[in-house]
Amino acid sequence: MSCELKPSTVLRRSLLIGAALLLAGCQARPLYQDANGETRGALAAIAYSEASSRVGLETRNRLIFLASGGQETKTPEYSLDLVVSGGVEGVLLEEGADTPNAGRAAIVGTYTLKRISDDTVLKTGRRTAVALFDYPRQEFAKLRSVRDAETRAARELAELIYADLTMALGR
Repeated sequence: MSCELKPSTVLRRSLLIGAALLLAGCQARPLYQDANGETRGALAAIAYSEASSRVGLETRNRLIFLASGGQETKTPEYSLDLVVSGGVEGVLLEEGADTPNAGRAAIVGTYTLKRISDDTVLKTGRRTAVALFDYPRQEFAKLRSVRDAETRAARELAELIYADLTMALGR
């Protein structure tokens, strides 16, 4: 009995063995966490600067929640200087009247992450988040839609900054 294999069978088997060897080197772990799980602890050890506006407070509170589950640290190892500003502008105008139908809330956050022990700047950045909204006819509903859009943009800004902080502390 002869043990001859077709070239296609040999190629197929060698590809399967090669793929198995490549996958054997893979490991599953969180993207922004080192092997000891220290990134999560480092994120929880950040002291945040005080907010000067409502959207700044919304962004700061969301960052605290993402980093530590909502509790500020008693013994900070890092400090984050966060400045949040933003504005609202009309996007679509009715042709007959000069009233906007839709708007855009743009929130800009500038931050600096420092290590407290040696005052080393680890990361600086500037992020922007935008939320679109409609202007209803009622005045209170109009004010509320603007506020909701600013809140959505502030939360999105916090997510972006959190991702930057996680990458900086996960190195």
